[in-house]
Order: sequence, then C-alpha cells, then structure tokens
Amino acid sequence: MKILGISAGTKNGSNDCMCKEALMGAKERGAEVEFINLFDLNIQHCTGCTACVNAIFSTGRKVCSLKDDFEWLMEKMLDADGIVFAVPIFEKGTPGIFHTVMDRFGPSADRGMLTAATEIAKKTGAQAPDPRWLQDKVISYMSIGGSDWHTRTQCDCGIQAMTPMWTIIDNEVFQWSLGILSDDSKVARAHEIGVNIAEAAADIPHAEYKGEPGLCPHCHCREFFFHSDGVVECCQCGIRGKMEIADGKYKFVFPEEQLEHAHDTMSGKFIHSQDIDRENGAAHEFRKTEAYKEKLQKYKEFIGRSVPER
Repeated sequence: MKILGISAGTKNGSNDCMCKEALMGAKERGAEVEFINLFDLNIQHCTGCTACVNAIFSTGRKVCSLKDDFEWLMEKMLDADGIVFAVPIFEKGTPGIFHTVMDRFGPSADRGMLTAATEIAKKTGAQAPDPRWLQDKVISYMSIGGSDWHTRTQCDCGIQAMTPMWTIIDNEVFQWSLGILSDDSKVARAHEIGVNIAEAAADIPHAEYKGEPGLCPHCHCREFFFHSDGVVECCQCGIRGKMEIADGKYKFVFPEEQLEHAHDTMSGKFIHSQDIDRENGAAHEFRKTEAYKEKLQKYKEFIGRSVPER
C-alpha cells in the first residue's frame, strides 16, 4: 500500500509540514509513503488542444502536446493507492498551480472517457488505455488559510477528484492557520487524515467519506448555484433540486433520478460526453462553412496579439 503526499505550498512551509504529518499517520498504519512539492516540478498550463483525449481514442495512450514534468507526476499518482493534497488557500479557493494540475487531468483522465475508449478498443482490437486509469483510488485534501476566506476551496478540491472518480476520504479546511504548527489539535487532525486514508487505501471497495458532512448529501459540497427559476444546483456534483429549511437548518433535496445526472457517476459522465459530442459535431460542421471563414478572417484582421519583446 502506497500513500503519496503532494504539497502545493511554499517549500518547507506549513503545507509541506502538514502533508508530512499526514504521511506520518499513514506510515503508522503500514503504508509506504512518498512526498512531492509541486514547485519542484515544471508543469505548464493546459492549452485546451484536446490532443490527449483524441490520443486515448486513437492509440490508447494519454499523449500531451506539452513536454514537462506532468507525465512524471501522473505516474506517481497512478502508482499510489491513496493521495493526500495539502494546498494553501488563495482568495477563498485553491491556488493556480493546483488548478493547472486539475486542468491537465483533462478529458483524457475522465473515467467516462477512459471507459468508452476501453470498450471501443475491445471491439476494434485497438490499443486500450492504461488500465491503471480505471482503478479505484482514495484521496484526501487539506486546505490551509490565514483567515476565514475559504468558501470555494472544498469545491475546488472535490472537482479535482471528480474527473477520475476517486473516492474522497477527507476534505478538511484549516482556517485562521498562519501559525498552524503551534496548534496541536490541527496537527493531530492532519495526522488523523493520514491514518484515515491509509485505512481506506487498505480496503478501497469499502472506502467512505470521513469528514464533516456537507450540505449536499451526495458529494458533501457546501457550494450551490441558485438558478433564476428557483432550481438549486450543487456546484460540485451538478445535482439539481431545491433548498428547504427543516428544524432551522438548510436541507438540499432532489429527486432520486438526479443521481443519474451527477457529474461523479458513470451515467452522468456518459450524458456529459454525449452532450460534448453533439456540440463538437455542430461546431465541426460550422467550421466548414464560408460564414465561419468570413467571421474568423474578420477577427484576424481586426487586431493582432501583443507579445513581449524577447
């Protein structure tokens, strides 16, 4: 059993230390542990070229047009049974480097896309994607901030796990924590998170969320989008329902069939991929027309790009 710790914070800072505290807890439960700080790596921003997802359907390989350390990082993540992320809180959410990792997962790491590519490969005899992408895994998050500005961070983390459908064990926020190492209770909580993920990794089929329950009973998110027609949508799993008040507390309720549309279920992922296929098809046909070529030329001629002198 291997647990990988990943810090997105300053080297040897609070995020590194809390991540290592969690790894100590995991090691106590018999896990092999490894630690990575993202700032030791060269990870470029995703350009949205979709080369990765095209490659898994054509060759079975997750090929990225960018050549950096991301493939090395993904190999480390794929070889681990469980992962602990420690991230600083920037402007109420996770920092840019964490979003870059999340973006680079892309559609080619999506469990639905990989499942579809695997089934197509079986039928055609083509190369199937690496089966490790379809293995279940457990993951925990610790977000550390210096005040009470933190309301987006748990949802950011949940979305990162949503793509490969990895099971979240803990999604903890440590607010008012610039001096977190002086707070023994918070350090103990980080240790407990490490213990929890090691125990979950030892029995992944029965792994369950161990953190404080969220308002969404499905994904434990606390962030919601209120549509103008009164429909309320969970910002993480996308389930739609309504918000009620029971015994003085908010309660998010939704029809059971909404679970089929949840973004972290296979049925929801297939619905999403069908929507994308339909949109891609329409866009592809439009790009063949003279109207598209005329509009594109208009924007090209209007203004060019400003770039710094080198």
